[in-house]
Amino acid sequence: MVKFRKIMSAVLHIKNMVCPRCIESVQEVLTNEGFEVQKIKLGEAEIDRQPTTDQLENISRILHSKGFELLHDKKKIVVDQVKSEIIKLVHHSENEILNVNLSSHLSALIGADYSSISTLFSSSEGLTIERFTILQKIEKVKELLSYGELTASEIAFKLGYSSAAHLSSQFKKETGMTPGQYKKLKDKHRNPLDHIGL
Repeated sequence: MVKFRKIMSAVLHIKNMVCPRCIESVQEVLTNEGFEVQKIKLGEAEIDRQPTTDQLENISRILHSKGFELLHDKKKIVVDQVKSEIIKLVHHSENEILNVNLSSHLSALIGADYSSISTLFSSSEGLTIERFTILQKIEKVKELLSYGELTASEIAFKLGYSSAAHLSSQFKKETGMTPGQYKKLKDKHRNPLDHIGL
């Protein structure tokens, strides 16, 4: 009787995946290297089998050339999971941020208590999860103001602020100008999502 050995899939943790185009780019790299991508999301790709050391080094080199980093350290993986999830909630979800208790959500996602996740994040990044979330929300506000399609009140609601006044005061504290002043700028400076908090 022939015995079939089950081939185990592998999960790769990848830093700097911040948008749907990043997902496409990483998927393309892995497919070109001969792997079947079973699942992929911001910060993580599951492939059909465990790569050899040489394959892993090659994947790492190619990803690095495209601005990504293959993560091996467990602490870095947790920090990147937190960042990826916050970026997803703030930039790529429709009003999901309104319905999420961030500390409970991150705790369930990572499978650890929030205080240890928070301590690890702060010691690694030099800022708190709350501060990182605020900085991401400010970048999203800038993006939405640039489009000019939503009012300050609509933006405040979309991003879970209690009011337009709350959004405005936080925006001014972080950027030195009101949302209205930012909207009038010709050169509306925005930061790359993977550089926020650095």
